Amino acid sequence: MKTIGREVLFLNTSEGNPRNGESTFLREKDGSVLFVYTEFCGESRHDHARARLSACRSSDGGETWSEPFVLLETDGGAQNIMSPSLLRLADGRMGLVYLCKTKGGENKLSCIPYFRVSDDEGKTWSERVKIIPDEAYYVVVNDCAAVLKNGRILVPVSRAGNGDYTYLAGKVLFYASDDNGKTWQKLSGEVASPHTDNIGLQEPGVFEREDGTLWSWFRTGYGFQYQSFSSDGGQNWSAPVPNWFFTSPDSPMRVKNVGAYTVAVYNPVPYCGVGDRESWGSPKRTPLVCAVSRDDGLSFQPADRTTTGRDTDAFCADLFYLEESRTDSYCYPSILGLDDGFLVSYYHSGGSSMCLNCTKIVKVRFDEIG
Repeated sequence: MKTIGREVLFLNTSEGNPRNGESTFLREKDGSVLFVYTEFCGESRHDHARARLSACRSSDGGETWSEPFVLLETDGGAQNIMSPSLLRLADGRMGLVYLCKTKGGENKLSCIPYFRVSDDEGKTWSERVKIIPDEAYYVVVNDCAAVLKNGRILVPVSRAGNGDYTYLAGKVLFYASDDNGKTWQKLSGEVASPHTDNIGLQEPGVFEREDGTLWSWFRTGYGFQYQSFSSDGGQNWSAPVPNWFFTSPDSPMRVKNVGAYTVAVYNPVPYCGVGDRESWGSPKRTPLVCAVSRDDGLSFQPADRTTTGRDTDAFCADLFYLEESRTDSYCYPSILGLDDGFLVSYYHSGGSSMCLNCTKIVKVRFDEIG
């Protein structure tokens, strides 16, 4: 299996900055790249610790980057904002979806997605708009929101708790705006796991194919990404089923169009070493691979592949390594297509026992996957 990409930026941690993570990209109107990530501030790297959105810019296709700067401080009384998704809206402006976590009385904790818009390519931002009205615990993973061909903004959401530090089996909902983020509506009923457990469907993503079909996938604890489809703009979704190709050690996946290709970046199950665990006990998220589709994401493997008909070596031949070391671990990717290739950012454990640590960006040339 071939290794692709080369490092163009590594955001290490330091005292007072224990974690740099969940990130997103967008091309600016002048061709520059804006990269936004979650910067944890203080002493704690916990998901609920103090965090803000910081950014870097590149004016040469991701080859070099500016020094980091603060894009958005914590707001609305929240101690934590994180997991951004940058969007190019139908009216040409820049949109931003992010999570806002707020502690309340009686051991309450809400996690709600918000939306802002920028008229000046991210230099300043509008007042925030609440995407979901109630105060439960909703998860929107980084770089997952999408602007559909008809201009609709679609945000896949997993309801993961009631806001009291008690987590529920994740159920997926889809929220949409048809007026460039001014107002939001829930499109669907809950998409629930076919299994009874305390994990459910987590950290959904969404991808629009050329024929308008929407493909959504979900992180699970079942060994595979599960998937569902919509043919009516996200209003109704098929029953979730496993995607046998995208194995997964309970880790998120990202899928984007880049040039003539559709690429998926994820952690596959077969390469996790037996007994290798993250500090919280889950299987280590290594390696990080890239699967390539040349038919609009309809297939990422030869048509004759089955779950039992090929050995591991043949399976490897269908993929590309972004990271292959079993020592470190990697997760929460984001992807951006460029003229000559694409950028992928992701968490990098940086030699620690915690994959939620540093952030790395690699640049992949198209001739590496062609």
